[in-house]
Amino acid sequence: MKTRTPEAHLLPQVDLTRLPQHIAIIMDGNGRWAKKRRLPRIAGHRAGIRAVRQVVEACARMGVRCLTLYAFSVENWKRPHTEVKLLMDLLREYLKKEIAELNKNNIRFGAIGRISNLPPLVQKDLYTTIEKTQDNTGLRLTLALNYGGRAELIDAVRDLVTHLHRDGALDVNAITEDELSRHLYTRDLPDPDLLIRTSGEMRLSNFLLWQVAYCEIWVTDTLWPDFKEQDLFQAVADFQKRERRYGGLG
Repeated sequence: MKTRTPEAHLLPQVDLTRLPQHIAIIMDGNGRWAKKRRLPRIAGHRAGIRAVRQVVEACARMGVRCLTLYAFSVENWKRPHTEVKLLMDLLREYLKKEIAELNKNNIRFGAIGRISNLPPLVQKDLYTTIEKTQDNTGLRLTLALNYGGRAELIDAVRDLVTHLHRDGALDVNAITEDELSRHLYTRDLPDPDLLIRTSGEMRLSNFLLWQVAYCEIWVTDTLWPDFKEQDLFQAVADFQKRERRYGGLG
């Protein structure tokens, strides 16, 4: 008789008719995973890519509409040059290898952040992947690259003010929540319903600061390279047990 896997045990707990339409993940712990094993940090990042594949495929199979992964922050440029270069090389390697799988699974790829400040070859591979998956209608996979929540808000305000000036005299009353949202990097995505953070850290780390205002947060001590399908299913199952009031009476 076959032994039931943890995934098989947890998936029945997930109501596929009440999935979060947008899951965002702060993928933390690659460096600590490598350090625990006395491996170079890049080994942790490589192991993290395997976790990315599992989670992306699991979200696609479940029918999650949007998945946004925090891949490289504006603060990550402070890391050693060698590590940053290796991260960019890994990103390019991932993009080139995954296009076929993304298309096979009907996944549409996108990227948010200050993309124009990334290395030219990285930009080229990003736009190639975006173009080659743009007609897919399933899961929308978004990588946050050279991303910071405060930087996004600054860019949104600049874009909004420029837009208002172009349309005539600047009217401060025209600056509303809805109008500002239309100038965010995520303007064509719904706000996340569920934010997952790995490695046990209890902070947002400058990720989607505007968008997660009413988001449910789920934190696990699991380091990102060890994050598996069963962890994702557990997060979704726990999300479905919560009552979301959005500031109303309860």
